[in-house]
Amino acid sequence: MAQRVPVCDAAGGSKRTSRVRVAVRLRPYMEKQDDKGEGPCVRGLGSQSLEIINWRNSTETLQYQFDAFYGEQTTQQEVFMTSVKPILPHLLNGQNASVFAYGPTGAGKTHTMLGSQEQPGVIPRAVKEVFHLVRAREKDADDWDYTIGMSYLEIYNEKVLDLLSPNTQDLPIREDKDRNILIPGLTHMPLSSLSDFQTHFIPASLNRTTASTKLNHRSSRSHAILLIKVVKSQRIPPHRQQTGKLYLVDLAGSEDNRRTGNQGLRLKESGAINLSLFTLSKVVDSLNTGGGRVPYRDSKLTRLLQDSLGGSAHSVMITNIAPEYKYYFDTFTALNFAAKSKLIVNRPFVRETVSSTAEVHKTGKRPRQEQGCGAAAEPQKKRLKDGRREEQEAAPGKAHQNSPTDSSVLDRLLALEKLMMGSPETERLNLLKTVAESRKEIQQLKAKQKELEKKALAFKMKQSTAAKPKKQQAVVTPLQVSQVQPLQQCAVVCKSSPSSSKRKQQHSEVMEGKENMGVKPCLSDSDWESRLDGSVLEQSRQKILQVLNSGSLKDLKALQLIGDKKAKLILGWREVHGQFTQVEDLQKVEGITAKRFSSFIKANILSAIGK
Repeated sequence: MAQRVPVCDAAGGSKRTSRVRVAVRLRPYMEKQDDKGEGPCVRGLGSQSLEIINWRNSTETLQYQFDAFYGEQTTQQEVFMTSVKPILPHLLNGQNASVFAYGPTGAGKTHTMLGSQEQPGVIPRAVKEVFHLVRAREKDADDWDYTIGMSYLEIYNEKVLDLLSPNTQDLPIREDKDRNILIPGLTHMPLSSLSDFQTHFIPASLNRTTASTKLNHRSSRSHAILLIKVVKSQRIPPHRQQTGKLYLVDLAGSEDNRRTGNQGLRLKESGAINLSLFTLSKVVDSLNTGGGRVPYRDSKLTRLLQDSLGGSAHSVMITNIAPEYKYYFDTFTALNFAAKSKLIVNRPFVRETVSSTAEVHKTGKRPRQEQGCGAAAEPQKKRLKDGRREEQEAAPGKAHQNSPTDSSVLDRLLALEKLMMGSPETERLNLLKTVAESRKEIQQLKAKQKELEKKALAFKMKQSTAAKPKKQQAVVTPLQVSQVQPLQQCAVVCKSSPSSSKRKQQHSEVMEGKENMGVKPCLSDSDWESRLDGSVLEQSRQKILQVLNSGSLKDLKALQLIGDKKAKLILGWREVHGQFTQVEDLQKVEGITAKRFSSFIKANILSAIGK
């Protein structure tokens, strides 16, 4: 059974939050790319700060403070050791971690993440460190087994493509009941060593979509995401299993199509990249402002980064920038985005699975869904509330059978029955007595309600008969005493003989349900239309059609045999298909059968004539 265990520090306390760490890396200055020779527009001020020329006033500078600043001479080893390596041990404790490179095209993101054979980047170094940590753990402890696996994908033109299996089509993104992001059908490759990883990763990297632009001869046209999964399994009971995931993300860079010269397919790719990065910026803004909905689902990229930004991962963002003046606004935008991102707070927890059979055999109880560090006993009030919810879920139709008059008594009854499960034996007899009294009170209330309903019905029938003794009435049994409504008369223009009319007036039916609160026609289904005046019949049908086409939800519910559900279905049909051309089109609405439509027309026309 899956469990969420909050992160605990060494002292046994609970460390429930982890801020997104942001580092900025400045690419070396390339004079060939700056024809004007104006020099760099950015310079470092220390190990954590930098400044950039203020574009509004060139005599001023804007300063930024981050978790780390890497200048032009910083090596790949320094970036990895100070920003990435500290978060990797969390994987072996069942927690998630993510590292992603952000910045404009040509700023060095792929170099930071992949590097070269002489200067390997974050990805090969991180995978090597994960294997090193696992081997060290296996030597120190004999109670756990470790397995490592990888998946590799790219998001190209808002399509999720499997780089380990390039022939697959666009893959869906799903979310399970524990809010874990999943990609059904994505290849998962077990790994036994670093060389095994390189055997699969290097060919898959060649499958990534790249192209040449004016700013970069090998520009990434997609977002690449490498997933390293570490599963830690306990050999002895209760056979706990912890799963940690490492997301290593190389984002495609934002592009100014006027400078890149993109056309055709390159222009479409650039539009998809910029749109996903814009959505990423909206997600960061929403998380910082604490507004309502966070737009993770507006982009495939933000959907996959949902755990990294505002989720449960230990996250590091490496923002890559270029020093040349022609990159000034791209650099300025990237720095502002990085400044906003460092305010995001994640809430890590341990993803642990416990064997249900082993836990039940050991304790005799089902394992709890949530476990915390030093968690106190569950409050009594919360147990009562959960008990009522479980009872309602077990019998969803039961609550609807009881009237509001006895709802409070029923709540007390359920609460008492819930308490009985954990009460001492000495108190159980008192509880049983209270339960019996509550049930007796419910039966008395129901009997009293039925008596009041009968009296109200008899009073209405007597009153209506005194007003018009020769007219037949349609009686509606009230659901509650407060719902008793005046009864309408069946007024029609009959063409039959008096004796036939007298026979028809002898029929009255009791109609039940929310949609049957109207008047039941007093004529038979076969000949009621033939007994009405033709012009009156047509006029009534036109009025009904007008309500169906232009009436509000309230107007539709005012029609006979139309309740709240049918009224909403009519509004939905009208929204999709337009107006009804004739009254008979109502049968196209879901749930309106021919028999129900006939009763509807009959009830509404006779009701309109009687008004």
